[in-house]
Amino acid sequence: MQPIIIVLIILVVLVFIALVKTIQVIPQASAAIVERFGRYTRTLNAGLNIVVPFIDSIRNRIDLREQVVPFPPQPVITQDNLVVNIDTVIYYQVTDARAATYEVASYIQAIEQLTVTTLRNIIGGMDLERTLTSREEINAALRGVLDEATGKWGIRVNRVELKAIEPPTSIQDSMEKQMRADRDKRAAILQAEGVRQSEILRAEGEKQSSILRAEGEAKAAALRAEGEAQAIRTVFESIHAGDADQKLLAYQYLQMLPKIAEGDANKLWIVPSEIGDALKGLSGAMGNFGPMGGGSGFNPQNSGKDGGGIPAARDKGAADRREQPPID
Repeated sequence: MQPIIIVLIILVVLVFIALVKTIQVIPQASAAIVERFGRYTRTLNAGLNIVVPFIDSIRNRIDLREQVVPFPPQPVITQDNLVVNIDTVIYYQVTDARAATYEVASYIQAIEQLTVTTLRNIIGGMDLERTLTSREEINAALRGVLDEATGKWGIRVNRVELKAIEPPTSIQDSMEKQMRADRDKRAAILQAEGVRQSEILRAEGEKQSSILRAEGEAKAAALRAEGEAQAIRTVFESIHAGDADQKLLAYQYLQMLPKIAEGDANKLWIVPSEIGDALKGLSGAMGNFGPMGGGSGFNPQNSGKDGGGIPAARDKGAADRREQPPID
C-alpha cells in the first residue's frame, strides 16, 4: 500500500505542476514570449493563457508601459573644442515584444550607446553658446535619430530630454563674470534712467511752480494795482465830495515836501504854477511863513497887500521849474 500511496502523491504533484505550467496569467500592460523547443511560437497578451506544459516555455516577460531611463553624464566636445558633460533622459515604450526580444540583445544598452554617439554628432556641430541655448533643437534632433533607429527593435522613443549641460569650471567662472557684468550694466542703465526721469519730473515741477508763482504774482500785482486805483479813486471822490479849496491842497503839498526832498540825488524840484495861487491863499489864512528853499517864500510885509509873496514865472500856463538847494 505504501508504494501505491507514494505513486499517487507523485502523480498529484505532477498534475499540479502541469496545471501551473499550463495556465499562465499575464498582467495588464505586459506581454510574454512563448517558445516551443527553443523556437518562437507566439506572444501572450494580458489575461489568462493556456500553454502546453513541458513543451512550451516562457522566454521573456516585457513591460509595455512607457519607461524612463536616465543615462550618466557623457563628455561631449563642442565645435569650439570645449568639453561639456551632458546628462540625458530617455522616455521609450516597447511596441513589439517579439522584436524587442529577438532583434537586439539588450535594447537598453543599445539605446544608451546610440544616444551617446548621436549626441556627439549633434553637439560637434555647435559651439558652446549655441549648445546652452538650443536644448529644444538638440532634443528634437536626438529624438528623430533614436526613433528611426529603434523602430526595427520594436521600441518607440517618445521623448528625449537633456537634464544638464555642464561646461568646464573655467568656462563657468567666465560665464558668471559675464553675467555679473551684464547685471551690473543693466542696473547702471536702470539707475541712470531713474535719475533722468527724476530730473525730468523735478524740472517739470519747478516749471509748473514758476508758472504758478508768476501767475500768482501777476494776479497779486493786478489786485494791488486795482486796490491802489480804488484807493486813489476813493480819495479823489472824497476830495471832490468835500469841496476842498486851494488852501487844503497847498497844505497837503507842504506836508509832502519832506518826502520829496528825501535822498541826496533830489536836487531838482518841479513845482506846478498853480501852487503859487494856492500858497497865496494859504498865507493869508495861516500867517507868516519863513522862506522855503531860497526860491519861493512868504513875505510878511507883502502878505497882507497882494495876498502872498511868492514870485512865479509863468509862460502861458506852463509849470515853473525851480532849482532848490539839497536838503541835508
